[in-house]
Amino acid sequence: MRRQLRRSATDAERVLWHLLRDRQLGGAKLRRQYQMGRYILDFFCPERCLAVEADGGQHFTEEGLARDHERTSLLDRQGVRVLRFSDRQIVLESDAVRECILEALRVEVEPSGDGEPSP
Repeated sequence: MRRQLRRSATDAERVLWHLLRDRQLGGAKLRRQYQMGRYILDFFCPERCLAVEADGGQHFTEEGLARDHERTSLLDRQGVRVLRFSDRQIVLESDAVRECILEALRVEVEPSGDGEPSP
């Protein structure tokens, strides 16, 4: 499934991957189509517990917003910070998106007492 998602990436996902690959942002390693539980994250940095999501039009319906809220809440409880950008933002404002991600990657993530990462 993840391999298929990589091959069928949207234009916005390709733009975003071009910005994130090869440790270009602060030396952070980001992975594409990362499996976390029942979800596949568009991009994920394990060292910083940061997920980056590229949201197309289906995410802005009432149903899509509800699903995203549930997913983000679950990831948040697991110590994963989630950044969401619309496909339009990624394509038209890629420099601003890049800076926002870079800033989030600069935030130190410290392990909590229970072995789970916490922001």
